[in-house]
Amino acid sequence: MTCPVTIRIQEDDFDIAREIEVLTKSRTDIGAVVSFSGICRADDDSAKISALTLEHYPGMAEEEIRRHVDEATSRWPLNGVTVIHRVGRFMPGQNIVLVLTASQHRQAAFQAAEFLMDYLKTSAPFWKKEESATGTGWVEAHARDDEAAARWTKS
Repeated sequence: MTCPVTIRIQEDDFDIAREIEVLTKSRTDIGAVVSFSGICRADDDSAKISALTLEHYPGMAEEEIRRHVDEATSRWPLNGVTVIHRVGRFMPGQNIVLVLTASQHRQAAFQAAEFLMDYLKTSAPFWKKEESATGTGWVEAHARDDEAAARWTKS
């Protein structure tokens, strides 16, 4: 069986339990599902965030995510992948991103989910603007995210 893949970029919220159900329904070949959900937080280091706006490059974002999902499915024995990334304006506590990876065994599902999130944090064509009491500004990349993504680079 081929690995079913769902990639969506949307403004609407997602239901994590529903997405897991869709991924696993009638599947007896899945022994592990790893989920990562990213949530808008209220602070970033010392600044209090009142809102976060996420923008993307339509078409390109989906293609780039698909390219990395394809790499994940070639590296690990996956039985399903779901990536949902929201765009728009978010308040602290709201869902932003969901990555689900399914496999017969947990190790592949964990590693593939980490790989995909490291990619989404460093290279996916999304831009974040934070709003706080001190003003608004575009979020710069963090060295810690680049370091996390570097571990997946093939030597």
